[in-house]
Amino acid sequence: MVKQSFYKYLEFQKRFSKHTLLAYKTDLEQYHTFLASKNGIEDITKANHFHIRSWIVDMLQQKIAPKSINRKLSCLNSFYKYLLQRSEIRVNPMRKVQTPKESKRLPNYIKEENLDKLFNEIPFALDYEGLRDKAMLSTLYNCGLRRAELINLQISDIDLVKEELKVLGKRSKERIIPFGNDLTSILNDYLDIREKTFGSVDDDFLFVTSKAKKLYPKFVYNLVNKYLSKVTTNEKRSPHILRHSFATHLSNNGADLNAIKELLGHSNLAATQIYTHNSIERLKEVYKQAHPKGTGE
Repeated sequence: MVKQSFYKYLEFQKRFSKHTLLAYKTDLEQYHTFLASKNGIEDITKANHFHIRSWIVDMLQQKIAPKSINRKLSCLNSFYKYLLQRSEIRVNPMRKVQTPKESKRLPNYIKEENLDKLFNEIPFALDYEGLRDKAMLSTLYNCGLRRAELINLQISDIDLVKEELKVLGKRSKERIIPFGNDLTSILNDYLDIREKTFGSVDDDFLFVTSKAKKLYPKFVYNLVNKYLSKVTTNEKRSPHILRHSFATHLSNNGADLNAIKELLGHSNLAATQIYTHNSIERLKEVYKQAHPKGTGE
């Protein structure tokens, strides 16, 4: 079946992660179900741009956000491009489809002074869990990691002499992230107590539970949420907000956008450009506070 061959193509040739692959499967199955139930179309290759537009309208009526709709349409576009390559269809019906406009939302982030308070004023216990928690939070923020990247870090990925971290990101794309003396010191303390607690292991996950088990997504989320709640009233206190904070603080302090792109592991610059908006907003605030005519009076 053409859908199954598409999924294998994504998994083995495009090397999509399990999470992304599941999202694509879900989106495509939802589209196929819509075609069958609303249009009586069982053969997905027979659908045209009118059917896709009808699906978009149906999703908008269900109050599905434009961003989510566009993600589903991106999946659909990839699928039809795949069909074109296989000569299953003659024209990609997505060419005549206009995607819904998304409202521009600035990424949430934690202010620098709040993170300074977290790392310099909030007490971390000096036992395994306390030093691990501080090292996890510091690594997320200092290196701008995704949650899955943190979970899958190996001890061998850390080079404390060169002060570099090797990360395997989306689609198995590897990148090297430099870090500073502060994180080096924190990781040294953590690795010392890790060895005292579990023994010397060179080839294992860097961060583990108190029972030496691999971390899981909910564990990381709960840990980050717990500590961020001590220093911010921001509603979003997920691991990803530390990644946003990393990129925003770099941008605010004059870092080159292409450098931020490489550090984050983005495949294109468009995904990184959202952080320049925060810099512009910050400049506006500075202008209003410092310029004689900034208040508009």
